[in-house]
Amino acid sequence: MKHHQALRMSLLVAATLWLPLQAADLLSSAELKRSKAEIDATYAKDKAACGALRSNALDVCREEAKGRERIAQAELDHRNSGSAADAFKVRTIKAEMAYALAREKCDDWNGNAKDVCVKEAKAVEVKAMADAKLGQTISEAKRDASDDKRKADYKVAAEKCESMSGDPKSACVANAKSLYGQ
Repeated sequence: MKHHQALRMSLLVAATLWLPLQAADLLSSAELKRSKAEIDATYAKDKAACGALRSNALDVCREEAKGRERIAQAELDHRNSGSAADAFKVRTIKAEMAYALAREKCDDWNGNAKDVCVKEAKAVEVKAMADAKLGQTISEAKRDASDDKRKADYKVAAEKCESMSGDPKSACVANAKSLYGQ
């Protein structure tokens, strides 16, 4: 039954990959430094809380602490940059950490039960990584579609300028370029 609990936990962590990532909210260097210090302090506190544990429970606790720290750092990076690459990195790290935690929990088992647990953990990771890549693909498709729409709108605006001449035409073309980022 324990490996089913580990699988459920892994599924919950993997499910968070579907949660939308926050939009970019660029941080000042002071805010960034403070946030990094908070992440480090939380990690140290979480790791220290593992001290009373022994055996595999200690390993699981440390893996959870490391996972929370890596995810928090990746989310901070994404929050600071807002880039699609950092959003993908967050989803990837969440998938990796879900797998690492589930895999560590499998060490409580022996024989076939352990093998099944490991295979279930790996399946969760593969699915989460596929979802992360799917999110990246959708993001890229949206960006490409937005670019295509903007170019089409620019062509329409530029064509409207063709009926003019002289300074009004130059102003119209400059306005269209400015408006549509050309």
